[in-house]
Amino acid sequence: MGDIRILDPSDLGVLIAKLRKHGFRVMGPTRRGDAIVTGEIRSISDLPRGVGDTQEPATYRLTDRGDGAYFGFAAPAQSTKPVFFPAGEVVWRGRRDHDRGGHFSVERDKVDAAPVALLGVRSCDLRAVLIHDQVLSARRYKDAHYTARRDGTLVIAVACGDPAATCFCASMGTGPRPGSINPYTAEPSYDLLLTEVLDKDTHHFVAEIGTDAGRELADAVGAAEGTTKDKARAIQITDAAATFQTRRIDRKNVRAVLKASAESPRWEDVASRCLACTNCTMVCPTCFCTTVSDVSDLAGESAERHRVWDSCFSANFSYIHGGPMRESTKARYRQWITHKLSSWEDQFGMLGCVGCGRCIAWCPAGIDITEEAAALGRMSGLGSKTSAAMT
Repeated sequence: MGDIRILDPSDLGVLIAKLRKHGFRVMGPTRRGDAIVTGEIRSISDLPRGVGDTQEPATYRLTDRGDGAYFGFAAPAQSTKPVFFPAGEVVWRGRRDHDRGGHFSVERDKVDAAPVALLGVRSCDLRAVLIHDQVLSARRYKDAHYTARRDGTLVIAVACGDPAATCFCASMGTGPRPGSINPYTAEPSYDLLLTEVLDKDTHHFVAEIGTDAGRELADAVGAAEGTTKDKARAIQITDAAATFQTRRIDRKNVRAVLKASAESPRWEDVASRCLACTNCTMVCPTCFCTTVSDVSDLAGESAERHRVWDSCFSANFSYIHGGPMRESTKARYRQWITHKLSSWEDQFGMLGCVGCGRCIAWCPAGIDITEEAAALGRMSGLGSKTSAAMT
């Protein structure tokens, strides 16, 4: 079957080398201190081989798997979002031009970066990239910097076989196995999809071809032909991963639940626990709120405008003349979850959550978005009676 190939673990090193030789900046999971993050991959040794993770509410720990798995962990601590939408960047630079009477000349900053090859991107994070494509690049007014960085991206996705306790992508329809077609454009969503098979007697990758570019890459590393049996094994791994997930969101009803819950007493309850620390929005792969920061030198000769990530949990995010519109933590949490699970669909025709579970793991108070949505559903009478975290 021509669309299925088999890669040996050593083929990953060849693949990385060929991508870099063709001018791609390879970005994927790598260990940095006590976390797996998305960073530049220069060789196979940069991948977190044998490293697993434990993610629970307010908990993130790396573990030693005791095997040779290259992708034996759940979602990295940070998604691929900073690759195309960095936490801070220069928008324009200005300098006083004394030859023109001291007037300022201003130049927009331009992105000058190599095309990106995403290696090992998880299904939830790939869906988040596709959502950002629609929000930042597909509308009338494009985000020029995002669009420039995203142009020419090659995607080598990895299906998830080891979800964390915080994951709920299966209920969101975003994983653990990515669909071959972009649900928003009907184009291919990946070039290659790898599923790591690590049994007692075998360790290899089942590679599913998504595009001609993916086929050329598989040919270039000499990947062997696979069979329908190999694909069935890959599907079995991700089906088991979906079954492992105990958290869920009722995405069919959650939009209506949030619309009906504007005055729910649950907001006071969650506000009493929420620290408004912004962690959930900083690790969320779909949040895109920003603010601007202007800086200048002491002599007044040069100035820059920077765009930096912001959060709807920050006190000044909703500031207008006279003060912030959302002064309380209650109002800010209500804004965040309502946007993610309800009004995002009104704006963009999709939900703004991909079920990666990072907001649960990285919340210092262990607030669980799936439990908050379920509690609101129960209180409104519109949601499922099943607990969000099922046992």
